[in-house]
Amino acid sequence: MKRIYIVRHGQTYINRYNKMQGWCDTPLTTPGIEGAEEAGKALSEVPFDIALSSDLKRASDTCEIIMKYNANKDELQHIASPFFREQFYGYFEGIDSEMAWRMIGGSHGYGTRQEMFAHESIDTIKDWIKEADPYHQAENAEEYWARLDDGFKLISQLDGAENILLVTHGFTIRSLWYRYGDHIPLVPGPKNASITIMTMSEKGEIKIPKWNLMHL
Repeated sequence: MKRIYIVRHGQTYINRYNKMQGWCDTPLTTPGIEGAEEAGKALSEVPFDIALSSDLKRASDTCEIIMKYNANKDELQHIASPFFREQFYGYFEGIDSEMAWRMIGGSHGYGTRQEMFAHESIDTIKDWIKEADPYHQAENAEEYWARLDDGFKLISQLDGAENILLVTHGFTIRSLWYRYGDHIPLVPGPKNASITIMTMSEKGEIKIPKWNLMHL
């Protein structure tokens, strides 16, 4: 049985200014660094066998901070991979979040993301993002899950790794909640530096028993 400790990266400047942040990247704020340190302390006694993260700097930096506090810090290897990147929002990257979600959901009768997340599947929302993107370069559900599934195939092949750190992103964690959680509400979403615990059996069965924790 693998236990995967999924952490959302610490707060960034774009998070602070409430803008869409998928593949675009900004540095951690001072509270973001402090949040990563708190997550590191909360997970310090979990003897990680490997540390994985998105290759975006905000996730990679958060992972490195968490690793410094870990019981296995001297042996721990960090692999940063594009498999674990955030959803790609295409045209909507960097614009005001509430404005973007109105543009995405408005034609379907939703004025806010909270309403949309409460009533629609995460995969429908992904498809609507690509549909609303004038360039149609944002990821839809099929494209997104093909990438994430490659990441989880990688995890399943990590022989001998029982405790795994994975630092990724807010909408990605929401997506995992939706696919593998037992009716986990999508609003509110995961907080910066929060911890979600996922288990993966030898047969590949995935469950999420705990989510949005700030402490174990």
